[in-house]
Amino acid sequence: MSPQDTVRSVLEYKGGQIWSILPHATVYDAIERMAEREIGCMPVLDESGALAGLISERDYARKVILQGRNSRDTLVSEIMTPRVIFVSPADTVEHCMHIMTNARVRHLPVVENDRVTGIVSIGDLVNWIISSHEESIAHLKSYIAGSYPG
Repeated sequence: MSPQDTVRSVLEYKGGQIWSILPHATVYDAIERMAEREIGCMPVLDESGALAGLISERDYARKVILQGRNSRDTLVSEIMTPRVIFVSPADTVEHCMHIMTNARVRHLPVVENDRVTGIVSIGDLVNWIISSHEESIAHLKSYIAGSYPG
């Protein structure tokens, strides 16, 4: 594992399960689905399966709760983030970390051939980097102890 590894590697490691919602679903349905799956964000896909936006707990807090709206009467399309920053499976973990830091986002959909193939969170990428460092430390300890296979 390395910061130069691709997002494809991260998705293969974590599993590429994608949970999504349609724009005409209610916010209540979206929040319920996210709670069931213990996720903080979901891609919003249109009828053709193309990425229409993202809905997150942050959208819910700021655009429903703080505005006194009812989640059962509000549609996902009304509060979702429509302009989504996304990456390709060939982008590196390091590149994604830069994007997330600069854009101040916590989730990046992974899009290939106009289809969402996964989503990576800041947590996924931090875990990848930590595992990379742990591997490097283990190799260095092995090398210092004289048992390195190289």
